[in-house]
Amino acid sequence: MTRCDAIVVGGGPAGSSCARKLRRAGWRVIVIDRARFPRDKVCAGWLTPDVFPLLDLDPAEYRSTGATLQEITGFRTRVIGGNPVETRYPRTVSYAIRRCEFDAFLLRRAGVPVIDGSPVNSIRRDRDTWIVNGQLEAPVLVGAGGHFCPVARHLRGGTDTATPVVAKEAEFRLRCTDTDVIPDIPELLFCRDLQGYGWCVRKGDYLNVGIGRRGGRDFNQHVRHFMDLLAATMHIDQTADVHWRGHAYLAAGAGPRPLVGPGVLLVGDAAGLAYPESGEGIKPAIESANLAASTLIGAKRASEDALLPYATAIEQRHPSRPQVARRTDRLTAAIGRALLGSSLFTRHVVIDRWFLRSKPRPARAHVATSN
Repeated sequence: MTRCDAIVVGGGPAGSSCARKLRRAGWRVIVIDRARFPRDKVCAGWLTPDVFPLLDLDPAEYRSTGATLQEITGFRTRVIGGNPVETRYPRTVSYAIRRCEFDAFLLRRAGVPVIDGSPVNSIRRDRDTWIVNGQLEAPVLVGAGGHFCPVARHLRGGTDTATPVVAKEAEFRLRCTDTDVIPDIPELLFCRDLQGYGWCVRKGDYLNVGIGRRGGRDFNQHVRHFMDLLAATMHIDQTADVHWRGHAYLAAGAGPRPLVGPGVLLVGDAAGLAYPESGEGIKPAIESANLAASTLIGAKRASEDALLPYATAIEQRHPSRPQVARRTDRLTAAIGRALLGSSLFTRHVVIDRWFLRSKPRPARAHVATSN
């Protein structure tokens, strides 16, 4: 049996960030993950402006490793079937990364032992100790394994009844440059019923395309329609030949999940913290991981009461609401489609508030409507 101070289940950005902060405070930490790193992770892979400061990392340092770091200076948005609205900024407002590179970099940077290629098959509590797979034991267990995290399932003690967002994505090397997707201007394509959106994000020689929707109703039909649209309007004809991968996540506020228990905390997608408007999960994952580590470091013991400040802080940042039906009626959808055709609404609400989650700045973006 291997003994440590904390076992972190999941080696993504949340798990590696939490592990790094605990290790720097003198904790002995072990990360375990079912995947082998570097891994392919289904994700559009863009980072909003606050991510690098949360990581205490300079973009130039990351780029110096040879990893892909595509600067983003604008977005093209549209309702599927409508005209695009192009929003440009005089500065870099975001970055696109490849998760296979990004996650591996953060895990190496954490500087802790990693047991990868090892799914978690058993979790049990023995007095004040957590035992994982009958081989690892620690007083603290951190669940950072995403939507299907085994720690979240154990803490929940039953089936998750909240309706997730479901998505399908593909990332592939472009065979040629014959595509209308500009490297620094990703495309966002909203479904006409406003229950989801598709995206095209260029990352150097690679392209990530995908679509996500609330719930799985008629989802495959929407995926097929999206693939046809990519080929017809953006000259992306490789999507039929690439491997599409699916995943799911809970948007913050979609329904409550327990966040703490005796000696256990959930972070990132395991806690259901993705932003509801955009689906971004990387920033809230790292933010929650840092907060979890700070709570553990400051607590004199790992009881549930001692960890409640973490749950309170997360609830304040991501207020949970009872799950309600979110189907959009025809009139509301029509109004929404009209607003998405407005350059001002797109810039100030869709991009600035929902996707970049930025505060207003004196510098104004140049917004143009394309035909």
